[in-house]
Amino acid sequence: MIKINKTDLDGFLVIEPKCFHDSRGFFLETYQKEIYFSAGIKDTFVQDNQSRSKKGVLRGMHFQVKRPQAQIITVLRGCIYDVGVDLRVNSPTFGQSFGLQLSEEGPRQIYMEPGFAHGFCVLSDVVDLHYKVSRIYDPSDECGLHWNDPEINIKWPSIDFEVNKRDNNYQFLANLKDNNMLPHYPPLEI
Repeated sequence: MIKINKTDLDGFLVIEPKCFHDSRGFFLETYQKEIYFSAGIKDTFVQDNQSRSKKGVLRGMHFQVKRPQAQIITVLRGCIYDVGVDLRVNSPTFGQSFGLQLSEEGPRQIYMEPGFAHGFCVLSDVVDLHYKVSRIYDPSDECGLHWNDPEINIKWPSIDFEVNKRDNNYQFLANLKDNNMLPHYPPLEI
């Protein structure tokens, strides 16, 4: 069966699907609407994405502004330190982060409802991730929170990071708030 754990951030869940191993390999059910729905994940998912990153890469902290996405992130291969930051202005946990290690050995998935920024750093030689999202990706709606914002104070693992220029130039939370660039929550129907 599947185990779904709440975190300190309402709307950010850690999911441990049952993985069946034998000498041939393994089988894993990564999504089943009725089971996830009964656990409170009621989003309709409309797009699947996959990424591969190498050790030391840090990606994030990404979000969509006008049409934020709910996401289920699954580690297909490798290991990451995964972080969500609550950017829902009226949330009691606004500005707080939750981070944990996810791997192909488990726990393997996280769910976040719309309004979170998401990022991760790669701890294994390579990682393959699968993203199930509730809205079609719109590059013109993409934004980000600086991965090392001192106000958020994410406890990233002590490794040398490789961060691309775009992610390194994202603004801090105070600037995003002052410039009305936080995710619309609830999302706008555009």
